[in-house]
Amino acid sequence: MGLPHRLVSLSPHRLNPKAKEVVTVMRFTAVLTKEGQWYVAKAVEVEVASQGRTIEEALANLKEALELYFEDEPLPEALPEPIIATVEVAL
Repeated sequence: MGLPHRLVSLSPHRLNPKAKEVVTVMRFTAVLTKEGQWYVAKAVEVEVASQGRTIEEALANLKEALELYFEDEPLPEALPEPIIATVEVAL
């Protein structure tokens, strides 16, 4: 499992062929961890998380959770590109 996983890698706007309208497509970074029998997927840019029994299911559930989240939240103008780093601590 390579991190980060990209949920969406499309251009910011595209035409919805069914509705004939322009829709906004945003890219989020997901970090996944295995917790017991579940994979937990968390979006780095906003505080949204979900889970699934597989990585694919966790990402699909996170995508749905993000769609639901933005039904009630305004879309941000732009999202900064996150920097993911590993830190070692001697304990």
